[in-house]
Amino acid sequence: MNHVRPLLAALSGLAFVLTGISASSAPPPTLPANGVSALPAMGWSSWSHLRRWPTESRIKAQADALVSSGLASHGYVYVNLDDFWQQCDENGFVVDSHGRWAVDRDKFPSGIKALAGYIHSLGLKFGFYVTPGIAAGAVTRNTPIEGTSYRAADIANTSKAETNYNCGNMYAIDYGRPGAQQFVNSWARQFASWGVDYLKIDGVGGSDIQDVRAWAAALRATGRPITYALSNNLPIADAATWRGLANSRRTQLDVECYCGAGLYGSGSPLTNWSFVASRFDSAAAWQPYAGPGGWNDLDSLEIGNGYRTGLTPDQRRSTFTLWAMAASPLLLGTDLTALTAGDRAMLANDRLIGVDQDGVAAVRIVDHGAEQVWRKREANGDYIVGLFNTGTSARATVGVPWSLVGLPGADADVTDLWSGRHEGTVSGSYSVTLRPGETRLLRVRASE
Repeated sequence: MNHVRPLLAALSGLAFVLTGISASSAPPPTLPANGVSALPAMGWSSWSHLRRWPTESRIKAQADALVSSGLASHGYVYVNLDDFWQQCDENGFVVDSHGRWAVDRDKFPSGIKALAGYIHSLGLKFGFYVTPGIAAGAVTRNTPIEGTSYRAADIANTSKAETNYNCGNMYAIDYGRPGAQQFVNSWARQFASWGVDYLKIDGVGGSDIQDVRAWAAALRATGRPITYALSNNLPIADAATWRGLANSRRTQLDVECYCGAGLYGSGSPLTNWSFVASRFDSAAAWQPYAGPGGWNDLDSLEIGNGYRTGLTPDQRRSTFTLWAMAASPLLLGTDLTALTAGDRAMLANDRLIGVDQDGVAAVRIVDHGAEQVWRKREANGDYIVGLFNTGTSARATVGVPWSLVGLPGADADVTDLWSGRHEGTVSGSYSVTLRPGETRLLRVRASE
């Protein structure tokens, strides 16, 4: 069973006020009205590893591996099917009788509901994927909107295309027209009836706030608790809006480098350090908007397959440390059927998971090029301090005085969270020399 979530769930209600942000800099703590995602989601997502080729058998294999590896018992419980579950033809998406995307039955012969049922039978949760708008095929056929007298052509703005990364040919929805909300409601009801526990709506930008709002209302109306995630590279100018509507938002473009040897860059490596390191600045900028019910999503966690992911061991530990300090969702992007022992041990480190699941997003307090220090204060009064060398070629000595961390006195009791080693009392400040890409993560409390 999960060793971390029960305790942290009890603490999460306090987390937002313990970030160390001044009242003047923090936004109003507006929360989504769906009452879910008190803590960041943990699990696996299909995009990084399976890309355009998810199938029923492949998703089941990853779900099985999530359990057999023991990672599910550490809190990784979502199995999220991303894009390319849909059927397309030369005109774009094939749609059902009510204008919603049809399932590709060659890939998913048993259907999505059966797949979700299998995942649920393992004690896991099922995630799914959609983008804003209405398919051109629905408008051409002028399909009826379920439960209404309206039709697809009544709600489509055919002068405006919506972003879609698969079949394309999506029109915007005009939410000023009768039937628009009902169309989204019908899609949400369908997903809920299939057993969806997590929905990612992709291709979202500043012009899609009405879509985000409509989906938020539609998911709530189903009565099913569904974690609602927005993607990708959302504008920070609308951060307060995203926080009030959804449970997470992708703060940058994809972490994948698309530089692998396979078709569409789908082979190894999945990423590289530059794609990860760019997230330090965005995590710092978005920090004030994270808290229970709404999280800053740094994208998939590319740890699990050793060097095949494109990161050194030091870089993989630093990646996990940053995600945990930012309280980002921990959604693995790697092949769970080929976990290396070292990476599995990283991912199963309950001390690191606990830092992510404390429900507090860390503040960057030292930013000297490659030398960075982050800190957060947990509900029990402990400080978590992360020291990073984000460079790629030289060792760096990274340090921080306890006064900058926020400790009231000169002495602090220190524990290394990656190793679990208790370092004892450290006076005045902490300093360490780190290899390129290396991190040190500490639990620090004032000495009595």
